[in-house]
Amino acid sequence: MKILILGGTAEARALAGRLAETGRFDVALSLAGRTAKPLPQPVPVRSGSFGGVEGLAHYLRGEKIDVLIDATHPYADAISANAAHAAALTSVPLLALRRPAWEKVEGDQWIEVEGVSDAVAALGQVPRRVFLALGRNEITPFAAAPQHTYLVRSVDPVDPPLAVPHAIYLTARGPFSEAEDRALLERHRIDAIIAKNSGGGATYGKIAAARALHLPVIMLKRPALPDVESVGTVDDVLAWLDHAGTSAASRGV
Repeated sequence: MKILILGGTAEARALAGRLAETGRFDVALSLAGRTAKPLPQPVPVRSGSFGGVEGLAHYLRGEKIDVLIDATHPYADAISANAAHAAALTSVPLLALRRPAWEKVEGDQWIEVEGVSDAVAALGQVPRRVFLALGRNEITPFAAAPQHTYLVRSVDPVDPPLAVPHAIYLTARGPFSEAEDRALLERHRIDAIIAKNSGGGATYGKIAAARALHLPVIMLKRPALPDVESVGTVDDVLAWLDHAGTSAASRGV
């Protein structure tokens, strides 16, 4: 069974490793190419854009892909939409691996907004010290609110820097523990956090730290994703593939 994983997440890397270990699958992992030095992957990697729906469909046909797995970030809605359309065009079975969203618990002070521009507005006019827990390519709109001091942590350097007078840049790769993020928030005297509801444990430290420090989190809502078959864990994907393989064998495929 030849499998293409659309990745860029910890789950995609873990899934690729689990599939490679079985020796039963021919697996390739596709990365968007936005990170300068991605982590080593356990399977062959394709990096860069496919060129939209038609480009992905062409790849699926040309490489004779049997199964497409969308294990991209929950906010990579454009890529997920392309995957759904390309799978439909080529009749390639598609499964989405979608990590569950974080649930608000007692003590959380979340302000949910639709998008980045709404997050900028939610900060208000009074100067604040803000931790921007977003991708480095998503922070440009905050230049419209230069009264705030911004802390930006990213895997790669932010270039060009945010066009504001007060910004602090850190380069680091997660996961980050609650203790690490609490120390970070206290050291920089942060009083508000902008974040995505990414789900999973790798970046939950800042959410737990914000709760402990009674800080508000301006949380970007998840985008709408295609209505395709989906599961929540790597184990679920393996079970689905076992079923798909058994079904194909029973049909004599």
